[in-house]
Amino acid sequence: MTKNLFAQITGLGMCVPPKILTNADLEKMVDTSDEWITQRTGIKERHLVEGETLSDLSVIAAREALQDAGLKGEDLDLIIVSTTTPDMQFPSTSCLVQKELGAKKAACFDLAAACTGFIYGLSVANQFIISETYKNILLIGGEVLSSITDWQDRSTCVLFGDGAGAVILEPTREEKGIISVYLAADGNFADFLKVPAGGSRQPATIKTVQQRLHFLKMRGNETFKVAVRAMGEAAKEALSLAGLSSKDVDCLIPHQANIRIIKAAAKRLGLDEDKVFINVEKYGNMSSASSAVALYEAVKCGKVKQGSIVVMTAFGSGFTSGGCVIRW
Repeated sequence: MTKNLFAQITGLGMCVPPKILTNADLEKMVDTSDEWITQRTGIKERHLVEGETLSDLSVIAAREALQDAGLKGEDLDLIIVSTTTPDMQFPSTSCLVQKELGAKKAACFDLAAACTGFIYGLSVANQFIISETYKNILLIGGEVLSSITDWQDRSTCVLFGDGAGAVILEPTREEKGIISVYLAADGNFADFLKVPAGGSRQPATIKTVQQRLHFLKMRGNETFKVAVRAMGEAAKEALSLAGLSSKDVDCLIPHQANIRIIKAAAKRLGLDEDKVFINVEKYGNMSSASSAVALYEAVKCGKVKQGSIVVMTAFGSGFTSGGCVIRW
């Protein structure tokens, strides 16, 4: 009997722009302090673009992932870019990435699920591989959140950063790679975190610009409460689908939104802090890029080893949530 196919991550890449904005820098911009930001969020600094675009960051991350996997652009069958801050409304950023990589035979599309986008992307790529539709898939989670950040809003401008992470997924008949994925959403909370204008509901006008409606708006306290519950539940559901429990987890990679959310989600799973990967202090919340970059760093620093059971969980605007179990 032929063994089932699994989608295995064979290459990893990341890119953050060189410019760093520290909490001390923010103290000069808005009424805030390093102590307040650190205590409330765990963030010490974040990376911001200076002229770079999402496709620029994505191409750099993708090239590293391809080299890591021993592949070239022309080997790719599919490119997925998960983002809420594309270079432009259309064409999709994935098509711009395809051009730069010379991935002439690859199908391309963008995916929007906010901070959960990388896990949604893993689910989509997994389905294409196990159905034997595609073999070599490039998945990128990337954001230029500085483009939608209101630098006059002290409650949100301290939170976000720019970056991109990329993975290559290929089929394997060994029992490793993506073991299970759980996806969820609840549109009842969609109003808590949004960019009100710029779409067909409120097209761009002088008035929408003057009212600063093209920037991210968040109801922080309400979002926090839903995020903790949703991330914990998504991780538990993914583990259940894999026939595993929290005791089997070697490394939890939660969405890097806020240190308090991360710790609360880990507590819900009954995991010690030494099993939780955290890099929010360096990058802030990079939305869909956060999970991809955290996975990259967890592997490269040795927190994730061959055979490790890795659980990724995330939560984002929509509200979307998701969990994924990977046997490395």
